[in-house]
Amino acid sequence: MSRRNLLGPVGTLNTVTPCAACKLLRRRCAQECIFAPYFSPHEPQKFAAVHKVFGASNVSKMLMEVPGPQRADAANSLVYEANVRLRDPIYGCMGAILALQQQLHSLEVELAAVRAETLKHKFRQNSASINIPSSLIAPNSSEASAAARPLPPPQAASSSSSMYTPLSNSRDYSSISNEHVAFFGQR
Repeated sequence: MSRRNLLGPVGTLNTVTPCAACKLLRRRCAQECIFAPYFSPHEPQKFAAVHKVFGASNVSKMLMEVPGPQRADAANSLVYEANVRLRDPIYGCMGAILALQQQLHSLEVELAAVRAETLKHKFRQNSASINIPSSLIAPNSSEASAAARPLPPPQAASSSSSMYTPLSNSRDYSSISNEHVAFFGQR
């Protein structure tokens, strides 16, 4: 049931319940009160904040300048702006907007990092599941390079094979000298 149905003919006083604005301003609430549709008597803190920041006269002028269908949105915007301005008197809504923009930027950076990590894991999974010949893989260690080298062609069996002859210039490492100690930073 709307407020207009509870009241008498147009121009009469509202004897049921005054709106939050008229209650705060301690005046009688007329049928055509500009504040009544937007400031419910059940939420007086909304008009109190708007009145504290903008003043009742300025709010009524702003609401009168806005076309009828957009007045509810304008009143809600005034309530939001007033509440934010009371919390942050210097920056008001801009402070809230800047904080949200910073949060958005940090979340975008985090999302980019997660996407990069996901791509890295997908690439690892795909490269692990593909059977790549060992000759195409870059060696990581000497064992991998030894395993990747093709075997020499078989030779005829002979006693002079280099495979079975001992190395001629083997070194004796039983005595270690100090000739390269300065190289490692010690003297």
